[in-house]
Amino acid sequence: MTGSPLEIVTQSSAETVAIGEALAGCLRDGDVVLLHGDLGAGKTTLAKGIAAALGVEDVVSSPSFSLVNEYDTRLGAAVTRLYHLDLYRLRSEDDLASIGFDDFMAPVEGITLVEWPERASTALPERFLLVEIETIASGSRRLRFAAIPDDEVSGRRIESLRSHISSNAD
Repeated sequence: MTGSPLEIVTQSSAETVAIGEALAGCLRDGDVVLLHGDLGAGKTTLAKGIAAALGVEDVVSSPSFSLVNEYDTRLGAAVTRLYHLDLYRLRSEDDLASIGFDDFMAPVEGITLVEWPERASTALPERFLLVEIETIASGSRRLRFAAIPDDEVSGRRIESLRSHISSNAD
């Protein structure tokens, strides 16, 4: 394995938001981040942290009913837009075409966050950052970051994330 996965335990929603803010510093236009976890695990909380660090001024909420929320960022060159998808309510992979899923999996301008990515398993891109979020106690979450595929590029991405999280923790 080139880039070993990174695991972090947060003790509160505020800490999960802070990890999202650190993650945002590693993202660039074209990136796809898959947020996997049970209901209430903290996927949208992490997304709020990412959005805050990108300068999104709108209220960020789970796009459970709209399926896709789009946000302008205020960072400039690194990330120009944020696309936030929630696939929980999709009945089949055939529904993906109705929201233009393929375009979101290769964003030219912006990054894409996908909640419930397992609902689109065969339509996922070749390269993405997988964030698995697990509730381990009341308020505590385990976040596991793995870059797919496991190659040199992915290894650098995980190391960059480690560095951003360490520097934000100081």
